[in-house]
Amino acid sequence: MAEELLGFAPVTGGAAALVGIIVLLVLRGQLVPRRQLEDLRADKDQQIDDLRAERDTWREAHTVSEEARRESQDQAGELLELSRTSAYFFAALPRAAREVSTSAEVDQAPAPPT
Repeated sequence: MAEELLGFAPVTGGAAALVGIIVLLVLRGQLVPRRQLEDLRADKDQQIDDLRAERDTWREAHTVSEEARRESQDQAGELLELSRTSAYFFAALPRAAREVSTSAEVDQAPAPPT
């Protein structure tokens, strides 16, 4: 790895070459202190927790929305059935009125006193 970075073997340079490689890795950002790495991990963990909380919020909102949609659909079905019943009732009113008027014409006898 060091040969790829510098183009020569660091063993030939000794301790100075080793220190130079470490400094070079730090400057290039390939070698970071543990504290900085832990801070980055904590930030990423916080981002992941935030995204999970947001996901859970959206999931809960979807569940509530689906329950409301189902309830609305059920109510619409009930209203449709009630409107059909009302339509049959109002369609039958003229026929019932004719039956009442013809039965009243046929039965003209007064009711006996009780």
